[in-house]
Amino acid sequence: MPDQVASVLAFRPYDLRHAGVSQWLNSGAPAPDVAAHAGHSVDVLLKIYAKCIDGQEQEMNDRIMQGLGEDSAD
Repeated sequence: MPDQVASVLAFRPYDLRHAGVSQWLNSGAPAPDVAAHAGHSVDVLLKIYAKCIDGQEQEMNDRIMQGLGEDSAD
């Protein structure tokens, strides 16, 4: 429809794609899965979107410690 094409959302569809992929990564989805859904290689995905991943440091550290069989230090 003409009004949809003229809308702000249709102006730059890539912005919506970028927001979606960023959200998937920030939700904790594994990078290989996100790359497959986005049509990227993992290398390209991380080059483009690594700066978008934020606020997961403690969770990742906890997972590493669990993988090592140790309790995380909160």
